[in-house]
Amino acid sequence: MQNCSMLVIGLIREGKIPADNRVALTPAQCKFLTKNVENVVVKVESAPDRCYSDEEYARAGVEITNDLSDCNLLLGIKEVPVSQLIPNKRYMFFSHTKKMQPYNRALMQAMVQKNITLIDYECLEHKDGQRIIGFGFFAGIVGAHNGIMAYGNRTGAFKLERVHKIKDYRALIHTYFGLKLPPIKIAVTGSGRVAHGILEIMNLLDVQEVEPDEYLSKDFDYPVYVHLKGNNLYQHSTNKTYHRDHFHEHPEEYECLFDQYCAHTDILMNGIYWGTNVPRLFSMESLKRPDFKIQTIADITDDKHGSIPCNLGDATIQDPVYGVNKLSGQKTDPYMSNSVDIMAVGNLPNELPRDASRYFGEQLIKYILEDVRKGGSAIIERATILNEGKLTDEFEYLKDYASLD
Repeated sequence: MQNCSMLVIGLIREGKIPADNRVALTPAQCKFLTKNVENVVVKVESAPDRCYSDEEYARAGVEITNDLSDCNLLLGIKEVPVSQLIPNKRYMFFSHTKKMQPYNRALMQAMVQKNITLIDYECLEHKDGQRIIGFGFFAGIVGAHNGIMAYGNRTGAFKLERVHKIKDYRALIHTYFGLKLPPIKIAVTGSGRVAHGILEIMNLLDVQEVEPDEYLSKDFDYPVYVHLKGNNLYQHSTNKTYHRDHFHEHPEEYECLFDQYCAHTDILMNGIYWGTNVPRLFSMESLKRPDFKIQTIADITDDKHGSIPCNLGDATIQDPVYGVNKLSGQKTDPYMSNSVDIMAVGNLPNELPRDASRYFGEQLIKYILEDVRKGGSAIIERATILNEGKLTDEFEYLKDYASLD
């Protein structure tokens, strides 16, 4: 490898409450970097809540410290509390600011004031817009499991253990042996990593895929799912076509086709990306229809009042399911006869934190860190929201959001 200036990586302590237990790099990955990549040093800020302990990092030869001031790249997972931001540093984490989320405006303003460079994981994309790294696959796995679990709790047809009580993904797979699901119909939406995680669980549970026309017209005596991607879910309001790029540029010109599935679906597993101009899968009025059959919705991408209008906000890992009264739209306890159950948790991969962290770190090493070490790339440039406290050209639309009133 070419000689580059030293890259000193600091894994920061997660400060958001509740504490996130995932990590950007596992102990084994830190050891790999320091042993196999020139001019890379990794330090870990001591933390009590990580899925990998300080001792595990120390055994891997990583320095444990409470001072990351000499690091030139700080890696976290969730938003960094304003009080923990170190001025003039380069950070990578999920900032949840690119949609001008009001709850993170103070964070954005603080990063501007502190001359921080922010590279947002969510904005690391290939040229075609495909996300490069993320936890979506394991969000899909945990969300699909929780959706199936919630349906079992509602109907009493079967019981599933909570994921966070199981050691790891391999052990989770073993819990499915011998489980026979009733003849239910499951709709899976999306085509990204979240959807891939959902489909993994469908295959492990021996749920058979059927085509949309079969799903809408036939009954089955075994569990089935239909996988609905963009062209199955949306069409242009005027010319009735679907073109992916045009849809992403002008979603307001499209209508959603999902409503026809509401009368044929027991469980909805939602894995689609949603923006404010994207049509919702159905309306709150749809819930009131006598033929609205959906009993359980696993809203894995979890946008409050988003593609799932009856998502009333985050539940928690400890208590992941709530009900929504189909007539009033008000939140209720889960599993009530006149409600639909919503599983909506914003940090689902925390239920399988070691597996999710290992997967995330592999992508980070494979696609990003070498470019950082060499001084940057077009991919990193496009994901840089702030450069030394100043908005980059791509994110100039955040100007009002980032400025002090």
